[in-house]
Amino acid sequence: MTRKTVHLAVYDTFADWETGHTTAHLTQNGYTVRTVGLTTAPVTTMGGMRVQPDLALDELRPEDSALLVLTGASLWDTGDELAPFARAARTFLDAEVPVAAICGATAGLAREGLLDDRAHTSAVSFYLAGTGYAGGARYVEADAVTDGRLVTAGPTEPVALAREVFGLLGVYDAKKLDAWYRLFHDSDASAYEVLAG
Repeated sequence: MTRKTVHLAVYDTFADWETGHTTAHLTQNGYTVRTVGLTTAPVTTMGGMRVQPDLALDELRPEDSALLVLTGASLWDTGDELAPFARAARTFLDAEVPVAAICGATAGLAREGLLDDRAHTSAVSFYLAGTGYAGGARYVEADAVTDGRLVTAGPTEPVALAREVFGLLGVYDAKKLDAWYRLFHDSDASAYEVLAG
């Protein structure tokens, strides 16, 4: 049986715009998105929205998920409060379940050692270098990077993050995936015909 539940990590100050394309289009393609917080207490996004997590992090199991998505947040750079989410990402990757991280979440993964041996990207290389991680040689100057079951993206690339996730999960075939990206990233109206067909 194919797992069709995607887990979106939510925490105070999470960058709510960074995964809109990913979650919306996964939902439109048969996936269910469930939010997971440190606890089930409401959190407030960077955009000021209050979100009630569906489950607490200690209830999250890789075998129940198709993907774990981690967004940026101010808290990634102000202490260890979000470190449990990076440890959860390790558990997912060890279980061969995909993880997608964007913006500040990449720094959390770097601190956890998950980028030391994987190709990855982020905002800029020196942002991750500031974490003291050992993966600088594997940094790639790109909108988004997939290495195995890990997707990383910089903070200005929510569409590229979605493209990589869709490719990894097989949501669209190659032709539709290219058209989707051209439509939402490049505003290429001709791509709509491919998606509608």
